[in-house]
Amino acid sequence: MCNPKQKILKAASQLFLEVGIQGLSVRAISKRAGISTIGIYSHFKGKQGILDELYMQGFELVYSAMNIDENTCSPKTVILQGVSNYLSIADKNEAHYRLIFGESSIGYSPSDTAKAVSEKVFGRLINVASILLPEHSTMEDKKKIAIEFWAFMHGFVSLKHHVTSRNMKEEDWQIITMNALTKHIDSVIALHN
Repeated sequence: MCNPKQKILKAASQLFLEVGIQGLSVRAISKRAGISTIGIYSHFKGKQGILDELYMQGFELVYSAMNIDENTCSPKTVILQGVSNYLSIADKNEAHYRLIFGESSIGYSPSDTAKAVSEKVFGRLINVASILLPEHSTMEDKKKIAIEFWAFMHGFVSLKHHVTSRNMKEEDWQIITMNALTKHIDSVIALHN
């Protein structure tokens, strides 16, 4: 059985997917979770606190996707494993993904604590993506390569989440994404060799 905090987060996550951020209210979360509104305020101090927790959880999931030992495989293998992990997390945690990457802009502004978690994750992405670059690369070059990879992954996941993507099989999205990223990785490697 879930503890009350987990029940609240699960209910909020489900509602977020069903009705979006505008339809997400403490009362609706309370009803879905089977917990009083007072209980929600005691655990999260309202809707903002719940959204912050989901936002931070989402970024922690992205961080865990990139938690790969860079010394055990080739840089290309490390990046592709991170991409595969990222795609899996985006599929299994769609509400978190949508909250942290774009569908939260109306009605939710992350707290400074939540923003710090997102910055930590971007730092990890920079570290992982930059293993393809020469050691003397500037921070600007490292950020650029990280943004390129993130744009690829995010673009494919966002397209997949749209209704038009239902015309393709699940595995086709994974294959298309992995092939596109492999080509990009190969071009980055060729450019720097």
